[in-house]
Amino acid sequence: MTEPATRALPSTSGEWNHRVWSLAWPIILANMSVPLAGAVDTAVVGHLPDPSLIGAVGLAAVLFSFLYWAFAFLRMATTGFVAQRYGAKDYAELHDSCVRAVLLGAVIGLALIATQVPIAITFFRLIEGSASVEQHANTYFQYRIWGAPAALINFAVLGILFGMQRMRGALISQLVLNVTNVTLDLLFVVSFGWGVEGVAIATVISEYLAMLVGLWFVVTSIRQFNTRTRWSLLLEASRIKQLVVVNLNLMVRTVSVLLVFAHFTAVSATLGDVLLAANVVLMHFFNLASYGLDGFAHAVEALGGYAFGKRDKAAFKAAVRASCVCSVGIAGLFTLVFWLSGEMLVGVMTDITIVRETSSAYLWWLIVIPLIAVWSFLLDGVFVGTTRSAAMRDCMLLSGGAYLVTVWLTLPLLGNHGLWLAISVFVVVRGLVLWWQYPKLLGALD
Repeated sequence: MTEPATRALPSTSGEWNHRVWSLAWPIILANMSVPLAGAVDTAVVGHLPDPSLIGAVGLAAVLFSFLYWAFAFLRMATTGFVAQRYGAKDYAELHDSCVRAVLLGAVIGLALIATQVPIAITFFRLIEGSASVEQHANTYFQYRIWGAPAALINFAVLGILFGMQRMRGALISQLVLNVTNVTLDLLFVVSFGWGVEGVAIATVISEYLAMLVGLWFVVTSIRQFNTRTRWSLLLEASRIKQLVVVNLNLMVRTVSVLLVFAHFTAVSATLGDVLLAANVVLMHFFNLASYGLDGFAHAVEALGGYAFGKRDKAAFKAAVRASCVCSVGIAGLFTLVFWLSGEMLVGVMTDITIVRETSSAYLWWLIVIPLIAVWSFLLDGVFVGTTRSAAMRDCMLLSGGAYLVTVWLTLPLLGNHGLWLAISVFVVVRGLVLWWQYPKLLGALD
């Protein structure tokens, strides 16, 4: 069996572009299925007569985004560690890194189930919606929380597969997750009439099935190295210290992102059910572009982390350059699609006239955002692959602050347009701060 790590690195820009595309396209397909599945969650309740159901699913989705993505270091740190161990051919430590990540995901997931009551109480005190929205959102939470262990193990699984450049395995596990979710949504909500309960149950079943598929790919991928888990070293002090430092920085970084989008949804809820529903619909398009751009970020995580582990500066720069070219191309494609088909896509999401009309009034923000956000996604991938977590933490704190200042200044004057302006400022500042840090990263390879 030929390992990707043993192949010669590309020598021309065209070969690098091809390598990036070969890694990115499975992840683009997998990532884009995530917001599409979320869009189906919204669409199945969006065609029910009560508009508060759309807001409820959106509000509950914010809670689970916060819960799960607060621990997204399970994916990001694992990708960086595995990619660098892969490049350095330290297969024994690569194996142990995989085991640590999966066990940590399981432990955190069980802890979330154990603390579900205080989590729900705290969230619904902080995020205010109408009584109907909160009631339906709380019902969704009570069912979906039972999928926490599977969801967090899936983060670890994706990190392992990305780091080892097993993108097709990641694609299959994510497609299993999201195709199953869509199918069960239609069955439980449309056929059985279970409402938000059906949406939540469909997600939980899908998460556990995807976990089993993903773990199978992980086991088959590391089996080729003929390594065994070194249980005595899993909790060795220096390894745990490195893991804790990187993970804490990434957790601060990720929580900062989540707080920005939670604040966006919370402020939307104060503007009324119709604007909340419109912003939930439009945020699905933002997520669609985000997950597409993340495909190239994940490609540069794998290739850049691998080159960083090999201490190959020329290969590292070539991987970043090729990923940049490809990312800008896909960002332009999203802008074109939203410009030409945005109103049609809104109509697919909901047939409630007032929500459709309100969404269309703010659609032009979604046309602009892919082109200004592409740099933040690309550079995130560069810094994840090299586990430069402190720089990512500081970047997110600065850009989160810029978002809050923009909301404070513009919301009274521009209303919902001020919210979308603040999100645009947020992604621009992210890109600028990481770009300023990039020369320091290159210096580490001298």
